[in-house]
Amino acid sequence: MGIRHLPIILCLALTSLAGQAAEARERLLWLVRDLPPFTIFEGPAKGQGVIDQLLPMLITRMPEYDHSIIRVNRARGLQMLQEPSFTCDPTLLWTPERARYVHFSLPSLGVLSSGLIVRKQDQALLTPYLEGQQVDLQRLLTETRLKLGIVAERSYSAQVDEVLRQLPDTAFSRHYGNDATASLLQMQQLGRLQLVLGYWPEMRYLIQQQNGSLDDYRFYPIRSVNRYQFLHVGCSDTALGRKAIDHIDQLLPALRRDTLPGLYARWLDAELQEDYLGQARHFFEEGEAPAH
Repeated sequence: MGIRHLPIILCLALTSLAGQAAEARERLLWLVRDLPPFTIFEGPAKGQGVIDQLLPMLITRMPEYDHSIIRVNRARGLQMLQEPSFTCDPTLLWTPERARYVHFSLPSLGVLSSGLIVRKQDQALLTPYLEGQQVDLQRLLTETRLKLGIVAERSYSAQVDEVLRQLPDTAFSRHYGNDATASLLQMQQLGRLQLVLGYWPEMRYLIQQQNGSLDDYRFYPIRSVNRYQFLHVGCSDTALGRKAIDHIDQLLPALRRDTLPGLYARWLDAELQEDYLGQARHFFEEGEAPAH
């Protein structure tokens, strides 16, 4: 072989190596479910949710991976996080159970906690169980035969989950599937269920999507539950998952300070927006940042 052919051979070898390096990039699977106002799959606000807009920012800033976005329900998403795959969920609440198999990022966004949604015509059922405008959920479901509609395997925060854990299984109407929350609302509209557990911004969006009137509903926070809870990115607790979280933790401080609160606030009632944005400025100040 002549010396003059060596540069060509070297170029071909380098091109081949570069191609192999590109092919060797790990594929990160992002798990999402239809979860307004974070992810919105259909309708006029499709793609305008908080996480809909966060994910492209993370993907652009993490070019070391190939990325795929996969739609799953909550139960399937948690199952995948327990498998030895490279998966991440951008809308996870920290719970002790999940911490056994999920590696969590820094808190990414403070959101209003879950509460009880009732139709205005049924709100008298709650009157004996209200303290101020907060409902004593445990006493309500212990002392009545009312059923609470919940999404199966969804966490409503560690605090709320602990309240639910103390109640008998007969107190719940569990719903599975991709549209579980919307289905619970429809059951409530039909009078088959009086109480639904959920987040008011999510319920507000779904009620309007179902052509309902917000004036027909009331939202009650749950007694002894913090006003705000915090979302995280959670990845499978593997070497790849932990490495991805290390990178995500470098990106989140600027995003949670400058970008995410505004994206979430637009989904709140107008009178809540200014108060929320004022509170959000202090969520992650040194010494005040939540551990979970």
